[in-house]
Amino acid sequence: MFEQIDLKKHQLDAKRPLSKYTVQSLREKLFLEWTYNSNAIEGNTLTINETKVVLEGITVGGKTMREHLEVINHRDAISYVEDIVRKEEPFSEWQIKNLHRLVLKGIDDGYAGVYRDQQVFISGAIHTPPPPFKIQEQMDALMSWYDGEAQNLHPIVRGAMLHAIFVGIHPFIDGNGRTSRLLLNLELMKSGYPPIIIRVENRLAYYNALDKAHTTEDYTDFVELVAKEVEASLDLYLSAV
Repeated sequence: MFEQIDLKKHQLDAKRPLSKYTVQSLREKLFLEWTYNSNAIEGNTLTINETKVVLEGITVGGKTMREHLEVINHRDAISYVEDIVRKEEPFSEWQIKNLHRLVLKGIDDGYAGVYRDQQVFISGAIHTPPPPFKIQEQMDALMSWYDGEAQNLHPIVRGAMLHAIFVGIHPFIDGNGRTSRLLLNLELMKSGYPPIIIRVENRLAYYNALDKAHTTEDYTDFVELVAKEVEASLDLYLSAV
């Protein structure tokens, strides 16, 4: 599955270091699309151009404060992901909580970075997340998996499964989807891949692949969906250099 992707990654690595201006332009493009699509999947009604305007510090009329905060918070969370990658910090549960704290900052400060104390359900999904008293146990299992078995997996598989397992636990009241996509890209970026975009127009396939993973423990469809987007991001970078 990954031969072609690995070849393109090797081709991109061979061209490093990339031009400073090319890197900055690609970064701005991908991070705008990442923020727009990740929020749109969760129901944010800002268009991609409105998202760009909000990122530039301008208020869009007719949109809620929450929608503005979701954009600003996501930008800050991406910056935190970049810091982790730059500093080569080992993955930790503390990072997950910090990412979530940034995602919900000013939106629901009481639950920002705090595991839920209520049962939740995922709209349209067959899978039901665990009850609150099992969250810590399952998060501990996730971290043990990451530190052990996951290290033998291809980075794309590891990132996809990290996303899927985490969002299946659904440890927070709100913001799990955004946090899971940040975790996916954190894992990819740590391995030298550009960030990927799960596009809002692919939302149904994305949800179906996740629900299949959660109900059957078959992650194939979700890994393939992620791999396709990894290749698209690599193609974008290669076209620019």
